Parts: sequence; C-alpha cells; structure tokens
Amino acid sequence: MNVGTEWLIDALGCQAASLRDTALLKSVCERIICDLDLRVVGEPLWHKFTGAGGVTGIFLLTESHLSCHTYPEVGTATFNLYCCRERPRWKWEENLRQSLGASQVTVREIRRGNSTLIDEAMDLNSIIRVESEREVREL
Repeated sequence: MNVGTEWLIDALGCQAASLRDTALLKSVCERIICDLDLRVVGEPLWHKFTGAGGVTGIFLLTESHLSCHTYPEVGTATFNLYCCRERPRWKWEENLRQSLGASQVTVREIRRGNSTLIDEAMDLNSIIRVESEREVREL
C-alpha cells in the first residue's frame, strides 16, 4: 500500500551566496508549498550557521514535511519533501537552476509503503549495485 511519496533532491554547483541567503531559501520553500498546494502547520523553523556556514529550514505540513539544508562550502543544497497525499512532481531542476544557480539537480522519488524507487538520475553503476544487492539478498 502506498502511503505517500518522498522526493530527495541534491542541487549541485549552486552559488555560495544564495546558499547563505535565508530569505531566498525561504522563498524557494514557500514557492514549493504554494505550487503544490501544501498546508503548513505552525511556524517554519530556520537556522543560519555562523560565518560561511549554510542554512537549515523545516516546514511541518499537514501532508508531512519539507526540509532544506545548504552547504555553501561545496555549492550544494539538499531538499526533502514527503507528502502522504498524492501531489504532482515539482519542477525541481528548472526551479533550482533558476533560483540557486544549480548546475546539476538530482531528484530521487520514493513511493513510501511499497518500496518502489523512481530514480531519474540513477546511473548504470547504481543500477548494477542495486541488482547485486538484490541477488545477495536472494541467496
């Protein structure tokens, strides 16, 4: 039984200044919430790390949660969105390239409750590794 969908997003090659900009990251998350018609419960929680550090934010949703973590030192932003109700796929690649200057965006989509992984960025080595792990479990 499917109990939701989880998206794990890695945005690489982002502009370091964007990854330290709490207001910008809040606006990205608010756009996700608005575009997908999600409902926030309570106040979102944000933390800006000192110095050249990044930002962490989390939204509790009636549908589950949305989180964001940034790593300006390596130009990376990660997002996690879990929805227990069916939602369309957000245009992560296009939107994160535009808002954060990402040069590469990887999206992993997991159907929760039935172990189905839809990985649009899965390369041949990953497929071989997954198949090898299955074979070992079957032995």
